[in-house]
Amino acid sequence: MSLSLPSLSLFRTRLGWLAGLPALVLIGAGTAYLAVPSIEDQIARAAAEVARTTGEGQPEPWLRVSVQGRDLVAAGEAPQAPDREAALGRLAGIEGARHLTDRTGVIEEASPFVWTVERPAADRLESAGSRPAEIGAFELAQRLKPVLPREATLEDKTRAARGAPPDFPDAAAYAVERLSDLTTGSVATVNDTVISIRGAAASLAAYDALRTALARPPEGFSLGTIEILPPVVADIRLTVERRPDGSLELGGHVASPEARAAIRAAAAETAEGAAVDDRMQDARGLGLDAPTLATSLLKVATLLHEGRVAYEGGLVSVSGNALDAGAVGEIEALMRDGLPAGTRAGSIALTARPITPYVLRVRRSEDRVTVSGHLPDEAARETLLARLRSRLFREAVQDKARLASGAPDGFAAAAGAGLDALTTLSGGELIIAGTRLSLSGTSLYPEAAARLSRTLPAAMPAGWSADVSVSGGDPVVRLDPQECGRRLAERIAGHPLRFAPGSTALAADFYPILDAVAALARDCPSERIEIVGHLDAPNAKPPEPDPIAADAARESAPKPKPAPPKKAAKDDKKASKAEAKPAAPEKPEPGPVETGADLARARALAVVDYLQKAGVPLDRATAAESASPLTERQGVGLALRS
Repeated sequence: MSLSLPSLSLFRTRLGWLAGLPALVLIGAGTAYLAVPSIEDQIARAAAEVARTTGEGQPEPWLRVSVQGRDLVAAGEAPQAPDREAALGRLAGIEGARHLTDRTGVIEEASPFVWTVERPAADRLESAGSRPAEIGAFELAQRLKPVLPREATLEDKTRAARGAPPDFPDAAAYAVERLSDLTTGSVATVNDTVISIRGAAASLAAYDALRTALARPPEGFSLGTIEILPPVVADIRLTVERRPDGSLELGGHVASPEARAAIRAAAAETAEGAAVDDRMQDARGLGLDAPTLATSLLKVATLLHEGRVAYEGGLVSVSGNALDAGAVGEIEALMRDGLPAGTRAGSIALTARPITPYVLRVRRSEDRVTVSGHLPDEAARETLLARLRSRLFREAVQDKARLASGAPDGFAAAAGAGLDALTTLSGGELIIAGTRLSLSGTSLYPEAAARLSRTLPAAMPAGWSADVSVSGGDPVVRLDPQECGRRLAERIAGHPLRFAPGSTALAADFYPILDAVAALARDCPSERIEIVGHLDAPNAKPPEPDPIAADAARESAPKPKPAPPKKAAKDDKKASKAEAKPAAPEKPEPGPVETGADLARARALAVVDYLQKAGVPLDRATAAESASPLTERQGVGLALRS
C-alpha cells in the first residue's frame, strides 16, 4: 500500500507525539512529587503559627498541632470556648489541609484535683490526670526533669485544669523523685493536698531513703495511702544475739510489719522482761517463713547465757556460752531435730562455763508468774513453787528454771524472803545474782512499799544484800465515805460472791471483784472493809472427796512413834517424877467438815486473806465478829466501816 506525502507527514507527526508522551508523564510526576513536600511544609508552618498565637497572654501556647501528611490533629485545652473555636477555625482554613481531627477541650475546674505519675518501664514515666492550667505543660516538665530517674523520660498525658493546690509543682516533684527508688509498676498520686505512693523498693538503700523521705512530705501536703513493699534480697538473714543481762538483739531481715510484730512478741517472751533491741531491716526473701524461723532461733537463744544464733545462706549456726553443761546437749538436739523445713544446721561452737553469778529470776505480771534462771536441786524447786502457789490465787506459775549446782550459802533463805515480798506487789520482778537480791515493782500502797525497803534487807542471811525499788503506784485519790460506799456498791452490784457447797476456796470469778475492792480500799484510807461469809443452801451436798487424794493424805500423815521399853531402877524414878507432872494433851483428832456459822466465818477469812495479799493493810480488812451469816442466795457480804 502506498501513502501520499500529506498522509506520511501526518503519520510522522503523530509518532513524534507518542514518543514524547512518557517523558511528559515523568516530568509531571516529578513535579508533583517535589511539590507535595512543599505543600506539607507550608501546612506545618501555618499550623505552627496558629499554635504559637494561642500563647498570647498565657504561660505558654495551649494548642498542640501534629501534621500527618496533609492531615492535622489538634489537641490541648483552651482557656475559653471562643478561644478554642477561633483556633480550630484558623486551622480549618489552612490552604492545602485535607482533614482536621479535633482533640481539644476547654479548661475546667477539677475537683478533686488528681495528678498521677506511673513508672511502666525503667526508662519511662507517664503522667495522667489534671495539671495546673496556670503553669503549662512545658514549664511543669522542666520542673520535673531534674528529679526523673536516671536516663528516664516523662510522657505527659495530662489535661490542663483549674483547682490545683498551691505549690503543686513541689508535690509533683516529690512524687516523681520517690519513683526513683521504686521498681517498675510503681505509682504516685497527688490528690488535692494528699500524696499516695504504691510500689516495691528497688534495694535496701532505696527502702531506707524512702522511709527518710516519707517522714518529710512537702509543706502543705500530707501522706495518704503508702503501700511500699520491702526489696527482695537473695542473701536473706535472721539473727538473735543474747547478752549476759538476758536482753536480746534482733538482726537480719523481716518481710512485713506483721512478721516483725510476731518476732518481737516471741522475743519479748524469751527475754522475760529484759530489753529487746530490734535492728531488723525490711526485706523480702522468697519462700522464707521468718516468724517460724525466728521461733526456732529463739528456742536456741533461750539456752544461751551469752551468744549468737544466726540464719545465713540457708544454714543455722550458733556460738557462745551455754547456760550450763546440760544446755549444750539440748542445743545440739534442737539444731538436729528442731529446725524448720528448708533450713539446715551449720556450725556449733559452744562452751559451758561455771555459773557465775548464780542467777534466779521471778517475774510477776498481771496473769502469770515466771520463774527462770537456776535452782540447786529438785527439792528447792518444789519448795519455791509451793511457796508461790500458797500465796497466789489466780496467776499461773510458769517454771522455766534449770537445775545446776553452785548456789551460794543462804540461797534458800534469801529466795524465800524475796518471794514473800514479791507476792505482796501488784507486779514486779525478783532477781537473785550471787549474794545480791533485787526487788522492783509496784505496790498498791505507798506504806507497803516503804515497809519493804526496811524489812527485806533485814531478812537477808549473813553476807547477803538486798536492793528494793518499789513504787507506791498511782497517786492516791482520797474519797469521802459516801463516795466510797457508792463505789463499793457499784463494784459488787450484780456479782454475788458464792462459794461452792462445803468449800472455802475462792472461785475464779471472785478475783476481778476483790481486786477492784482492794484498789478502792487504797482510795478510802479511813474506811475498813468488813466481810461476812455465807451459809450453804439447805440440803446442799458438798462435792465428793477425791479418794486418791484422801489415801495420799493418810499415807503422808506422820505415824505415831512406838513407846520406848521401860528400864529398871533409874527409869522407874524418872517415871515416878513424870507421873507427878500433868500428862501432855493428846493431839486432837481431825474434826468434821465445817458447817453453819463456822463455815461462813472460814469463807470470810478466805476473802480477808486475799485482800491482804492484794495489799490491803492487816487492820483494814476483817471478818465481821457479831454479824449473822448470810444466805447462799446473798453470797459474801462486803461493807465499809469508818
